[in-house]
Amino acid sequence: MAGPPVSSPVSRLAVGDFEVSRIQAGTYWWDGGAIFGVVPKTLWSRKMPADSLNRVPLAFNCYLIRTDDHTILVETGGGDKMDARARERMKLPEESEPLPAIVVRHGFDPESIDIVINSHLHWDHCGGNTILTDGGARPAFPRARYFAARGEWEHAHERLARDSVSYIDANYDPLVESGRMTLLDGDCDVVPGVRMCRAPGHNRDMMAIVAASGGRTFCFLSDLAPTAAHVQPTWVASFDLYPLETIENKVRWLGAAVEGNWVCGFAHEVEVGFARIVGEERGFGVEAQKGG
Repeated sequence: MAGPPVSSPVSRLAVGDFEVSRIQAGTYWWDGGAIFGVVPKTLWSRKMPADSLNRVPLAFNCYLIRTDDHTILVETGGGDKMDARARERMKLPEESEPLPAIVVRHGFDPESIDIVINSHLHWDHCGGNTILTDGGARPAFPRARYFAARGEWEHAHERLARDSVSYIDANYDPLVESGRMTLLDGDCDVVPGVRMCRAPGHNRDMMAIVAASGGRTFCFLSDLAPTAAHVQPTWVASFDLYPLETIENKVRWLGAAVEGNWVCGFAHEVEVGFARIVGEERGFGVEAQKGG
């Protein structure tokens, strides 16, 4: 079963004076039970049918935020550092297309990107930060300043049995060592109107990214709600380190999205690039938004 095609041109929306575009940097397939945790398959499979190996399709979603002064890339996808066995397991191509080439294919100049934000440092969110060469890992976006949470970078180096497999040092250490990556100690305005905010649960220091302009708001939920199906508060992935905190923060963030009429983006949703969150009797739902 082939993965869903990458759409081009990418969907985009105006958020006040900002323009926000989704760049889908490919898809991969992961075990549905892991993605939906304790939720019975009879429920989650109605939202996301599985293949014969119980895998469901997930996207590497990146979002490009263009302000008057900056071009900001949120997330960089899976990158080029998976071995052949992992690629086969996830139905990835034998060779990854470099993210700058994907950016070009979607109609943007990668040289214009001057800021890269990682919500956290799991390989599927920051793998495209760097590109492997004979001389080592080099920045995929040489003009850019990179931002991530210091606590997340420190956690990556703790090498815990529970989640060490999610971290690949070549995705971030060369950037830290060269001074290209700024490690943040808490919530931070990266540029006026674009803010990184702690939203723990998936792990201790994950960030949501909020872009606000002209009375409108876009929020990248990262793995707080990795797909549109995960807006149900108790639908939590099995690999979240703090599932009760995920539920608590999901209710808080999605409630704010409803109250503020935000447009939201999901890290791994294949079909829906932008959505408004709506309150329902038993939780939340989504209204997909059309891109321009």
